[in-house]
Amino acid sequence: MIDGNLDVHWIHGSVSAKHNADPDIQVHAYDDDTFILRQNKAVHYEAPFMFLLVGDARSVLIDTGATESADYFPLRRTVDELLAVHSRAGNELLVLHTHGHGDHVAADGQFASRPDTIVVAAQRSPAWEFFGFGDDQDVVAHVDLGGRVLECLATPGHHEAAVTYYDSRTGLLLTGDTVYPGRLYVQDAAAFAASIDRMAAFAATREVSHILGCHIEMSTEPGVDYPVGTTYQPAEPPLQLTLTQLADVQAAAHQVNGRPGRHVYDDFVLEIR
Repeated sequence: MIDGNLDVHWIHGSVSAKHNADPDIQVHAYDDDTFILRQNKAVHYEAPFMFLLVGDARSVLIDTGATESADYFPLRRTVDELLAVHSRAGNELLVLHTHGHGDHVAADGQFASRPDTIVVAAQRSPAWEFFGFGDDQDVVAHVDLGGRVLECLATPGHHEAAVTYYDSRTGLLLTGDTVYPGRLYVQDAAAFAASIDRMAAFAATREVSHILGCHIEMSTEPGVDYPVGTTYQPAEPPLQLTLTQLADVQAAAHQVNGRPGRHVYDDFVLEIR
């Protein structure tokens, strides 16, 4: 397992978007073949993270962010520039998603006309058909990038088509909006609890280096999150979570037991709808 670099200061917006000097997309090289991208909060307050993983046969981009326009959010250009330097497989790209909410699929259209590119829609039917989940949500799907295979889990609850990705090469567990340092919005409490159980059981049998979700919404003060719509977050905790923190989410999901409302914990908030 490659020990990558997470010694990074994430861009977190500016007091004044007009005077914000940060790039529209921050690119952090976890290693030579793994890139973590963050959208600038001055472009969109959601500031989602995206992931570009390079294999020997093709590369995969997981999620496309919160902004459609390439003028304000040049995701395709950024990905193409990275692949021009780092890809060993030419131009071939697979675009997948952690789930289908708008802040994770908005720039899909930037890749629609890109040569040698497959964009898998994030709705449940096309996404789960691609992974082969069917009615058996305990199936572990595999996406082969050539010398690098992602294991993929169905993890609905936040969104009906949510998928979690595990990369054995780095040990990264990519959990989308299911687990991250922020507000975990739960649309289906029973499905969410089952997904966290599935995720925890899976992680217990793998070498997991870090758990990486798609947002940071908490502050460094335990139990305190930034309000929805915040465009400046100067006191963010790290993006990465640990297996202990995953166990905390699992315990919380069962403790809350589907009870609607806002349930505050040190490192996350459960928002049961």
